[in-house]
Amino acid sequence: MSDRIRRAACRCGQLRITCTGEPVRVSVCHCRNCKARSGSAFAVQARFPAECVRTEGEAKMWQQAGDSGNVADFFFCGECGSTLWFRNRPQLDTCAVPLGNFEPGHGFELQFSVYEERQELWVSIIGDAIERYD
Repeated sequence: MSDRIRRAACRCGQLRITCTGEPVRVSVCHCRNCKARSGSAFAVQARFPAECVRTEGEAKMWQQAGDSGNVADFFFCGECGSTLWFRNRPQLDTCAVPLGNFEPGHGFELQFSVYEERQELWVSIIGDAIERYD
């Protein structure tokens, strides 16, 4: 296992997260919930084993059911509103961190693109090694 350390923070810096090692998954999602969470045409996140994640600051939690019916726990900053990480139930053994919150130079490479049938017509996710799911 790698001992690489990556840091992420909310916009105001009150809420911070440190991820050690390599992510188990880096994915882009085109579902409606992820679009709404990111405020964009898709969302991209790196998922780490929960034991490799350390948080600092005071987070608020909000829960929402996705299209699968599973509930996700979203942790966000009460000051600036940034979602810094989330956990999809029932897999509470991982934490997903939106890539835009990481410091520059994180070095992540996209592995998965999910809910592509909901992808905006003008979006193109490129790469031969990316696994794709509808």
